[in-house]
Amino acid sequence: MSILKGYRVLDCSIAMAGPFAAQRLGDMGADVIKVEPTTGEWQRHTSAGAAYGNVINTSFLSLNRNKRSLAVNLKDEEGKALLYKLVATADVFLQNYRPGVAERLGVDYETLKRIKPDLVYVSMSGFGETGPYAKRPGQDLLLQSMSGAMRSTGIAGTPPQPAGQYLVDAITAYTAFEGALAALLHRERTGEGQLVQINMLDAIVANQMQEMTVYTQGLKPQRRSEEPHGHCYIRAPYGVFQTSDSFITLVTPHLPTLGQVLGVPEFESMVDEVDGHTLPQRDFIFRVTREKLLEKTTSEWRQIFDEVGFWNSEVYGYEDVVNDPQIVHNETFVEYEHPSEGTVKTPGFPIKFSKTPCEITRHTPFIGQHTDEILAEIGFSPLEIASLKETGTVAATTGEKK
Repeated sequence: MSILKGYRVLDCSIAMAGPFAAQRLGDMGADVIKVEPTTGEWQRHTSAGAAYGNVINTSFLSLNRNKRSLAVNLKDEEGKALLYKLVATADVFLQNYRPGVAERLGVDYETLKRIKPDLVYVSMSGFGETGPYAKRPGQDLLLQSMSGAMRSTGIAGTPPQPAGQYLVDAITAYTAFEGALAALLHRERTGEGQLVQINMLDAIVANQMQEMTVYTQGLKPQRRSEEPHGHCYIRAPYGVFQTSDSFITLVTPHLPTLGQVLGVPEFESMVDEVDGHTLPQRDFIFRVTREKLLEKTTSEWRQIFDEVGFWNSEVYGYEDVVNDPQIVHNETFVEYEHPSEGTVKTPGFPIKFSKTPCEITRHTPFIGQHTDEILAEIGFSPLEIASLKETGTVAATTGEKK
């Protein structure tokens, strides 16, 4: 039996962070009901890389497995009453509306806890529920730019460097997932529900625990090198280097040994934690290493570096990741059949439980695919459901191919 089987989660979130957090709860067995507008959640209508499927685009597909869909108009009084009836059966309510929207819709924590006093209410925002930035849009790249992280990599004098993934969204999702689990544990011990507030800015700052403390406690400013050094607080050489045929990553090798391997006498008298951290020497070390690594292939350098115990790796693209033998061994990716999208291959479950394994029991739903089913569970008759559809309070689709 999955570890969260028997818990019900109402997912009223959009875009990436909220749906990703809710999907993790679904992967662990919770009954996750995606409460979305009758026209479908925003992410159904846009996709990263313009990767559109037959009915469901890949962005939505990737973030909404193990959920049921209830399509309801929450601006409609009947729709709101319907949601309240559903809240009475729920354990977790998750939303990432802009500050103030939940109150206007009547689905804020104070309102819902009167319906379900032990409800775990997870509220996600960009910058916090209050404060000078509360109304700013919580978009990933904007948060990356305000996190300080962009100035830890890249070359001095060039634009700050964003991450190659939706980093803040992902970290916020895992923070919300962690918060929901902790609050459920508290409820198991005490019977009390509570409000759990997560904001993207705090999540990405807290994720830089080590770097931020180096600055606040160690008083070391971020100083980027003139070379594309991998991190402003790590000694040289640390980064990605071109070889004669591709690229290799080299991580803080012992400098005297590196000098012997590369035939660079200047390195042989250097002290790792002194010269490797000194900015002028750091640039010199990087430049010389870069020039030397052009002389052999990645495979040749990897064999040499492995023999002397240097940390190194080839640089993967996604096509390399999915075929890597360790990835295959770990069963990092899972496959399942979807009625409109065919065989779906996607990252699976990063947490392994010996007694309560995660599994995919529901494919990513169509808009309102489970509307009838969910309403019947909370007491609506077939005639009442038909009437709600007629008035546009709810919607249901079967997801026929385009």
